[in-house]
Amino acid sequence: MRTQVAIIGGGPSGLLLAQLLQRRGIDSIVLERKTKDYVLARIRAGVLEQGLVGLLEEAGCADRLHAEGFSHDGTLIAYGDEMFRIDFKEHTGTPVIVYGQTEVTRDLYEAREKAGGPIAFNVEDVVIHGADTDTPHVTYTVDGTTQRVDCDFIAGCDGFHGISRKTIPADLRREYEKVYPFGWLGILSETPPVSHELIYSNTPRGFALASMRNENLCRYYIQCSVDDSIEDWSDDAFWDEFKKRLPADMAAKLVTGPSIEKSIAPLRSFVTEPMRWGRLFLCGDAAHIVPPTGAKGLNTAASDVHYLYNGLREFYETGSADGIDAYSANALSRVWKAERFSWWFSSLMHRYPDQSDFDQRMQIAELEFLRSNKAAQKAMAENYVGLPY
Repeated sequence: MRTQVAIIGGGPSGLLLAQLLQRRGIDSIVLERKTKDYVLARIRAGVLEQGLVGLLEEAGCADRLHAEGFSHDGTLIAYGDEMFRIDFKEHTGTPVIVYGQTEVTRDLYEAREKAGGPIAFNVEDVVIHGADTDTPHVTYTVDGTTQRVDCDFIAGCDGFHGISRKTIPADLRREYEKVYPFGWLGILSETPPVSHELIYSNTPRGFALASMRNENLCRYYIQCSVDDSIEDWSDDAFWDEFKKRLPADMAAKLVTGPSIEKSIAPLRSFVTEPMRWGRLFLCGDAAHIVPPTGAKGLNTAASDVHYLYNGLREFYETGSADGIDAYSANALSRVWKAERFSWWFSSLMHRYPDQSDFDQRMQIAELEFLRSNKAAQKAMAENYVGLPY
């Protein structure tokens, strides 16, 4: 078949790009290696910057978000039994929206299907050909049958383990990585949230995060060893440890219940440069990973989509290649700022195995400075709600 843009990866970034292009009359196909049900079963963060909300509005996929999402005007930072609030509205005039990534993906699939946009599921053996020429194409197999897609451009939205990044010759890529010496154990429970706003907690026992999906669905996390497994943590053990990492007044009103999902995620910071090779463009986790502290993963992928969509739109509508030529530089400029914020916030809130008493006191000093200094709060708020595109 022939299309204008071949999109590898049927997660939220690939689907969002496809829907934005479709509304401008630009054809695309989405290639996904798993099933739709598998993609929708993945549990991810759900704190959306206004930039992403705006893109979903432009894509015609924001009605349910506005009806069911929660607007958060701030977040809570705890250390020990001390707690203070960063007021997003006061410092930026802008909230974030709490709306699960699974729901974002569900809305995008519904819009794609309604528009009749092609999606191929269960694709295997995907190979990108001729990305450094003017006539790229993609081959793949479904049910043992080889398929070919000829296209003008290829968007690699296939994640950290996908083939898109690896298609760029190794001698042309430069990769930067930091692997953190801990993971996050997270559970999903059908319980009311302990707080309307998220709580990020630094304790001598390690980090904890109280998050939410809706009024009766919570996502809670604790820092754990990278060597831990799910079998090491019963629900009772999780709740016992989680309570110990909340301020006493919050722990006293925590409602617990059986977990409906439990997982351990490693933490990594990663960036590859460049994000473009010929007619291949990397988006989202294919190009960069952030630790989940601060919820920048999906939002940074959305900023990539913003730059690529507008570059492609400009190319097809005016013939100008300025936007696609500037894509990698523009995307990376914002990516590195998001990486800095996620690294800083992670360093502030977690306990490290080799941390000295001095290092721990510096964390507390930094938290107390953040608590008392309006300029520091403003800087954090600006980064948390999302820097401008």
